[in-house]
Order: sequence, then structure tokens, then C-alpha cells
Amino acid sequence: MFPKIFKPFFIKKRELVRIGPKEDGGYIVHKKVLKLSNLLITCGLNDDWRFEKDFLNKNPKCIVAAYDHTVNLNFWIFYSLKSFYHLLIFKKLRLRKIFDFLKFVKYIFFFSHPNRHFVKKISQKDNAKEISILSIMQKYQMYKNIILKIDIEGDEYQILNQIKKNQRHINCLVIEFHNVSKKLKILKKFIKENNLLKLIHIHGNNYDLTEQGKAESLEMTFLNKNFVKISKKLSKFSYPIKNLDYPNLKRRNDVHLKFDEK
Repeated sequence: MFPKIFKPFFIKKRELVRIGPKEDGGYIVHKKVLKLSNLLITCGLNDDWRFEKDFLNKNPKCIVAAYDHTVNLNFWIFYSLKSFYHLLIFKKLRLRKIFDFLKFVKYIFFFSHPNRHFVKKISQKDNAKEISILSIMQKYQMYKNIILKIDIEGDEYQILNQIKKNQRHINCLVIEFHNVSKKLKILKKFIKENNLLKLIHIHGNNYDLTEQGKAESLEMTFLNKNFVKISKKLSKFSYPIKNLDYPNLKRRNDVHLKFDEK
């Protein structure tokens, strides 16, 4: 059972929209965010930019600035060799495997002007290989409607103070928290101390479960209350929300979240 503070504020279901696939990589945002955002900052990319692609399909005026130090030339050499190996050993050529082999080409096309990928690690400091949220926000200070998406495999806790200090510049924050059972106090404090960014959606990642079947990774969406008026009432939805949330891992049932009422 999760703390009551993890329960989102009430937003009508028709005002929420899923962006990206109906599996791992898809997230929930407010429709107004989708309509008005002009910059999507992605922290953590790996080999999946389906959220970003779907977002731009629905809002072509937006641009993407992605940061991930792990996606470099060596990453794509290994990825392409592995995909080519799979093509050789499978007796039948599967369309998905062919697409995997060509993914580097798709990456090049997607992250050409005006979309950019920067091979830098999200950090608390700035140097040749690392960059802080503060520096990113300063770099793009000319943009007024910013959505910040973060999935950096546990490093998110190191930058929460930077997010809080810059929350007035962020209209929507989509973030995945890992190792939740060990970081409950930090996460509770972050949610409580956000004056502007209010939690409007939560989903448990069924890839990462405890022995008791409890989600160890949580996908959360925060909305700036100055951007969209947010009710002071807490949501009465059951999570996951039907026809909005889907299992990250398709072959495993989704995780049902329960909250302490105290």
C-alpha cells in the first residue's frame, strides 16, 4: 500500500491522453499539454523514442531535445550487430527484426534538425560529459510551454531539487521513479514540496515487482497548476485506469495500486 500523498488529484478522464505505445514507453499527459507544448525535453532515451514520435505526430509544432550519455556510436554498433545476428538465426524474417536492424537510420532521421539528441549524462553538475537540469532550462529559456520527461534508471533522485527550483518553467513533468520502496521518504518529500507541479496520474511498472507483487517503479505525471486549473479533490479512479493505462510488459497482468487513506 502506497502513502495517501501518492494518490493523484482529480482530473477528468476525457482530459487525459496516452502518448506512445500501449506498453512500456507510453505515458499519460493532459490534453492541453499536448496541444500547447512547444518543447519536449527528454532525459533518458535508450532505443525507444515512440513517445516523442507520437507526441510530434499529434503536435508537429513541438520540437524534441533529448539527453542520454549511453546512446552513442558504440551503442549503435552493438545494437546493429545484435539485430543482424537475430536476422541470421531466425528462419523466418520478422518485420520487427528488420525494423530493429534499420533503427539507427530511423534514429538519424528523427534526431535531425530541429530535433536533437545530446550525448550527455543528466547530473547535478556541468562539464563536457554531464549537464544539469538548470543548464538545460537556461538553454531553452525562450520556450514557455515545456514538458519534461525523465527516465534515467534511478538517477532521478539526484536531480529532484533542480526540478523543484525550476518548476515554474515546466508545464508538465513525466517521470519514472525506481527503487520506490527504498526511496519513499524522498519521493513523499518531493510530492509534498512541489508548490506548482501537482500529481495527476500514477501507474505501476509491472516489469519491476517485489516478491509480494508490489510495483518498485512508478510512472508519475505532474501538471503545473498555473498552466491548468487543478481540483483540490483527490482522484477516485482505480489505478490502472481502464482504456488509458496498459501493462508495460504485455504478457504480465498490470499492477493494481492501493493507497493508505490516513
